Amino acid sequence: MPPTYCADQVRLHDRDRYLTALFAPDSRRDALFALYAFNLEISRVRETISERLIGEMRLQWWRDALDAIYGGSKPPAHPVAEALASAIRDHGLERAPFERLIDARALDLDDGPPDDLPTLIGYARDTSAALVLLALGVLEAPEAGTVADGVGIAYALAGLLRAVPFHASQKRLYLPRAVCDAVDLDVGHLFEMKPDESLRAAVKPVAMEARAQLARARNLGAPRGALAALLPAVVAGAALNRLERAGFDPFDPRVARSGALLPLALAWHAKRGRF
Repeated sequence: MPPTYCADQVRLHDRDRYLTALFAPDSRRDALFALYAFNLEISRVRETISERLIGEMRLQWWRDALDAIYGGSKPPAHPVAEALASAIRDHGLERAPFERLIDARALDLDDGPPDDLPTLIGYARDTSAALVLLALGVLEAPEAGTVADGVGIAYALAGLLRAVPFHASQKRLYLPRAVCDAVDLDVGHLFEMKPDESLRAAVKPVAMEARAQLARARNLGAPRGALAALLPAVVAGAALNRLERAGFDPFDPRVARSGALLPLALAWHAKRGRF
C-alpha cells in the first residue's frame, strides 16, 4: 500500500490535522499522517458499530497490533498498522500514549456524558493531548512536551463543542453532567435538536476552560521544530472565536465552519513561529 494512503485518509476525514502536518519537514510528514490515520481509526469506532462488543473488539485489535509492533513482530496487514509500525520504529515512539488513546476511546462506547468538567478534561488529555505528545516525538521535540497538554485539551474541547449538534443527533452528550444540571439543561430537548438558552449556559464554561488551557500553553512557548504538532492550537482558537461570536450557541451555522482562511492563518502563525 503506498504511503499516501494515510495522508489521503487524513486529508479526507481530518482536514485540520492534515493542514497542520504540511508544516512539518518532508521527512516527518508520513509518520505524522500515520499517527493521525491511527487516531481516525480508533476515534470513528463509536460511529461505525451497532453493538458495544464490536467496538471493544475493534479497539482490542489495535491493542494486539501494538503488541506485535512493540514486540518486534510483523504488524497486521493493514495500511495504517504498517505505516504506524514504521513511524514507531523510525522515531522511537513510546507505547504509553497509544494505550491512553485506545483506553480513552473505549469511553466513547458509553452513552452517558462525563460526570464533571475535570472528567472531560481528563478525556481530552488522554485523546488529543496524547496525540500531540506523539506528534512531538515524530518531530523530535520532547522539550515541548509540557505544552502538549494545553494545546491538546483546548483542541479537543473546542472540537467537542463544535460537534454538539452532531452528537445530539446521535443521542450522545459530551457536556459534563454537573454543568448541565447546574443550568437545568433539558437533554431531551437537545436530542430533539431544539436548543435553548440553557445550552449556551452549559457550553460557555467548557469554552472558557478551553481558552484558559490555550493561554497557558501559549505562555509556555515552544521551539520552531515543534510547531507542526502545536498548530492545532490555531484551529482551536479560531473555533472558540466563532463560538463566542455566536453567543456560545453550537447550533449557530458559523460555529461549524472551519473557514476558507484557515490555511492562511496557519501559514501566518508558522512563519512567525507561533501557535
